[in-house]
Amino acid sequence: MLKNLTQSLRIEVTPHAMRLLRVPRWGSAAPELLAEQALAAAPAAALPLALGALLAGQGAAGMAASFVLSDELLRLWQVSPPAQAARLADLEGAAALRFHTLYGETPAAWHVSADWNAAAPFMAAAIPRLLKAAIENAAAQHGLVVSAIVPYFVAAWNRHAGALKNDAWFGVAQANVLALAACEGGKLRALRHVAIPPGADHYWLTQAAQREALLLGLQAPALIQLSGEVPPALAKPASSDKHIATAALGAAA
Repeated sequence: MLKNLTQSLRIEVTPHAMRLLRVPRWGSAAPELLAEQALAAAPAAALPLALGALLAGQGAAGMAASFVLSDELLRLWQVSPPAQAARLADLEGAAALRFHTLYGETPAAWHVSADWNAAAPFMAAAIPRLLKAAIENAAAQHGLVVSAIVPYFVAAWNRHAGALKNDAWFGVAQANVLALAACEGGKLRALRHVAIPPGADHYWLTQAAQREALLLGLQAPALIQLSGEVPPALAKPASSDKHIATAALGAAA
């Protein structure tokens, strides 16, 4: 049985560390950071022991927990549904074929999930099965009720999609990487991951967005709404009307 129905836990997993946050179920209060724990090895191997250290003294048993994985630990890609697709199997086959085209392997070692849609392109995510099993087993060992295992970008999109302006793009910053979502008419058209250089400012963001827009055949946005670990220079107003403006949307929880 779940305990503490007013709050849940968010456990962020990156290639080198884990963070534990307490998240209110209602209201707009920001998540509260409770603990951090370094990983001594790859997450799939180190997570069981590290989770115990992370949860020590937190009274977490019986609480709901979502695991939010750094985009570096998984794969995200967009899938165009086949013409006249009528079954889930058709969409799964298209996702597997696109995965093989992009990464040169079958998704056999990966757990694939998506917002399956036969009417429009959709986003798919693949989590290593070994990592997913390590999370589920370690969570069960510590009495956590796993509510979700999601990519960092997807967690941010789920939280903020309703607040995105119709012609804005969406950016999620984490660990010096920007997941830049090109949107058109409020719909996600493509996702690109761009390394954030030291001192990144509105000029850099403008150049990056214009380059991606050109590659995608889209108009560059006048506004990029940002979430996550936004560099200070990008949180400030643009210094030139030739630069793309930004607006902060808060954390990705």
